[in-house]
Amino acid sequence: MEHWGTIAAERLALADDVEGLTGEQWDTGSLCGDWRVRDVIGHLVTIQTTSWPALLIEIAKARGDFDKANSRMAVREGQRPPADLVAGLRRVADGRFKPPGYGSEAPLTDILVHGYDVRLPLGLPTDRPTEPFRHVLDLLVTPKGKRGFLPKALPPLRFVATDLDWSHGEGDEVSGPAADLTLGMTGRGFRDSLSGSGQAVFAEWCRAA
Repeated sequence: MEHWGTIAAERLALADDVEGLTGEQWDTGSLCGDWRVRDVIGHLVTIQTTSWPALLIEIAKARGDFDKANSRMAVREGQRPPADLVAGLRRVADGRFKPPGYGSEAPLTDILVHGYDVRLPLGLPTDRPTEPFRHVLDLLVTPKGKRGFLPKALPPLRFVATDLDWSHGEGDEVSGPAADLTLGMTGRGFRDSLSGSGQAVFAEWCRAA
């Protein structure tokens, strides 16, 4: 199943949300490691505009470390003026770059998670469509998803989305909105909306992630 229409819509929605930010807001820390809001947007732009040869050169400069190369490119792009970043995000709305071995669920996960990385620290509305998170969660619990998007292996719990017909795993249960399960799994911290007999275990996992 392809998700390019949803991906484009989410990129454009995020561009709309950040267009009127102040300089201070652009420099606000995001939920994604050390990246500021501007660096997150820079990443979303540069990952779609960097050619494969240029990307390979950046990875070589980083001694084969893709994450380090990716971060360098994001921060470099993030130094551009906010208007350029917004325009760039709109230009790449229909971009179809995806990591080798992954389908469109990977860039779908990227834009949805990074949208929360930006919106939550800024106090922006986070009422995004729920259905796309079904495909994100389906990816995160696979070996490819764990390798590409999770900080470490998930604990042996049963995860249940309360706003989707989705569940995975066995053991004590952790339940809550699909977006909040996604944020917890991808290392964005434990969300207070999550509950169940496995809540404490997952909260500890999130703290240590």
